[in-house]
Amino acid sequence: MKILMVLTSHDRLGATGEKTGFWLEEFAAPYYVFRDAGAEVTLASPAGGQPPLDPRSDAPDAQTPATARFRDDAAARAALAATLRLCDVADASFDAVFYPGGHGPLWDLAEDRDSIALIEAAYAAGKPVAAVCHAPAAFRHARRPDGAPLVQGKAVTGFANTEEAAVGLSAVVPFRVEDMLRHNGGRYSKQDDWQAHVVSDGNLVTGQNPASSAPAAHAVLALLQRG
Repeated sequence: MKILMVLTSHDRLGATGEKTGFWLEEFAAPYYVFRDAGAEVTLASPAGGQPPLDPRSDAPDAQTPATARFRDDAAARAALAATLRLCDVADASFDAVFYPGGHGPLWDLAEDRDSIALIEAAYAAGKPVAAVCHAPAAFRHARRPDGAPLVQGKAVTGFANTEEAAVGLSAVVPFRVEDMLRHNGGRYSKQDDWQAHVVSDGNLVTGQNPASSAPAAHAVLALLQRG
């Protein structure tokens, strides 16, 4: 069982002068769900190398058992520091693709041609394609083999407008995930802010927020075990 995790390479939070990147919990929790299930996990990003960490996800109140485990895991830290360049990754090598969030994907993965091609190929091949929190941004321009938007008619979730407002970034982000999913024809649903919520529709898996990251990874494993 081989799983590709794709992280952002974008580190600038719009014009605020602040840093952004990937959200640590949304990487660490799925990473260990997959590793503990015996999966071989490969990490990639548009630029390759060390992806930028969203500083907010490194704050004391954002830590979880998974992030603590990552901090003590030298091998995992080394793997993260040496992500493959996305342009060098072939979809055919993997059984599933998982995108952790953080605000970074709104800027790079949403527009990255290699990422879009990867998503489209994996989806068309019937492989699980998953994204959590802001990472469904990567589906913005992806399309199904029939030319329709990837999420059109699909039950989906992602970072809610109310959650974006709660973190004070509604006017900073280039687009809001909930709005984009709805605009592209997705059947969007959410739970209360910060509560775990995962939606699976066929081989597409989406999670609403950081609390949804581990459950989304388990949903991917369930699809793989189903065959």
